[in-house]
Amino acid sequence: MTMFDPSRRQVLKGSAAAIAMGAIGSLGALHARQAHAATAATQLSPVPSRYGPLAPVADDATGLPLLQLPRGFRYRSFGWSGDRMDDGQPCPDRHDGMAVVGVRHPRRGRGGRGHGHGLEYVLIRNHERGAGTPIRAPGMYDTGTVSGAERAGGGTTTLGWRHGEWTRMEPSLGGTLVNCAGGLTPWGTWLSCEEIKTDATSSTGRKHGYVFEVDPENERTTGRPLVGLGRFSHEAVAVDPRTGIVYLTEDDRNKSGLYRFVPNDRRGRNGSLENGGRLQAARVRGRRNVDLSVAAIGDEYALEWVDVPDPDLDTIVAPAGFPDISAGETLSGPFAQAWSEGALRMSRGEGIWYSYGKMFIVDTSTGVDAQGRKGRGNGSVWVLDLFTQRLKALFVSGHQLAAHNPDNITVSGRGGVVLCEDGGESPDEYGPGARLIGLTRAGESFYLCKNNVQLTSTQIANAGKSVPEGDYRESEFCGACWDPFSRTLFVNLQTPGITVAITGPWERGPL
Repeated sequence: MTMFDPSRRQVLKGSAAAIAMGAIGSLGALHARQAHAATAATQLSPVPSRYGPLAPVADDATGLPLLQLPRGFRYRSFGWSGDRMDDGQPCPDRHDGMAVVGVRHPRRGRGGRGHGHGLEYVLIRNHERGAGTPIRAPGMYDTGTVSGAERAGGGTTTLGWRHGEWTRMEPSLGGTLVNCAGGLTPWGTWLSCEEIKTDATSSTGRKHGYVFEVDPENERTTGRPLVGLGRFSHEAVAVDPRTGIVYLTEDDRNKSGLYRFVPNDRRGRNGSLENGGRLQAARVRGRRNVDLSVAAIGDEYALEWVDVPDPDLDTIVAPAGFPDISAGETLSGPFAQAWSEGALRMSRGEGIWYSYGKMFIVDTSTGVDAQGRKGRGNGSVWVLDLFTQRLKALFVSGHQLAAHNPDNITVSGRGGVVLCEDGGESPDEYGPGARLIGLTRAGESFYLCKNNVQLTSTQIANAGKSVPEGDYRESEFCGACWDPFSRTLFVNLQTPGITVAITGPWERGPL
């Protein structure tokens, strides 16, 4: 895990696409594989968890039973929507992607912070907010109006955790839109992704749909978009520490590419990605426009990469006959260019995480629904071997009980995979509520945690919070990530907006 270096300075050099794209061209033949029998191709139900059954557990901070967890696990909440941040602003809502970006020694704390012993872990957290009240932050991108009289309300906050206690909460990025997920860099910054596909400009002439770099030292966050990483409905990114190549997912149903950015500057520091590079899209070797929106466990493909000439191209209306979408829908500029070169498509690319030479990639809606519509299933996890460039389906859910639309993903230092569900109530033996799903080494799913947030006005008042009362059990988990030693699992409940730190006997199971 990268330690902070106060002497670092950002390199601020813009990069922009200059090559215009011609016509999309013909669709080419789709190589859509027929779905196998569900019993052979997918997992239909979870396997028993080695951690044991779930039951409501009281939050160490508020005493409220916000989560169901196995015996021996505990957690502490922090950073609720509406809580006051260090500068007095209310904490924004819509918590989403997050990562531990670095470690701070107590002696490097600010203004007397950090008394006592132990390392402080610094986390950066996205807020998936659209137009509304902006987050006032050191790094501001767009200060104009984006919808009527409203401004861009998305951005990031920075949190501190030490010795089992939360230590700080500060704004870091503002003036962005729909900051969904993102990813950690090997040099200790956070890449925050706008999940929006639009050609509209704000009153300042700025567009949205970019990736932004956020520094753990908030004042070093510039708010400059990384244009070279493309303008599309971004979900998440992950960096190969060996090569410095950035891998990116796109969340745009049945017209989602899988991308990578090959940077010109491989020094690996805040600002180095602004120095240009090549955006590329994945294509199956020897085949055009392969469709991964329906998959079976064990499916495997050899990948190659094609250049995307203009990463900042506007959207294009899909050609007549484009499969599995409604007439008149648009393709992102990068996807349109990639598709014309035979690139593959996923249903909805979501989480991506690097671990030991592999990228773990989530497609949240792989499969078909009861009406037989593609790209509306329960989701999958693919693994890309970065040395062989072979992509293989590790897990495919054939039923909501096995997993219901996994979204964000993280991998522990021990190689254990955790998935954040975005499937709504997901009823099972523990009642309704979104889940944290674990995967065994064989790629079988099991239940790790269940959303149990049901808040009355009395409970909220007694806890000193200001969120609306309600039943939030169907709200998604987001931003799961581990501390550098894989002892604490941090995760967000998007609505009403709560961050928790979970600890327990991880050694009992595969995580």
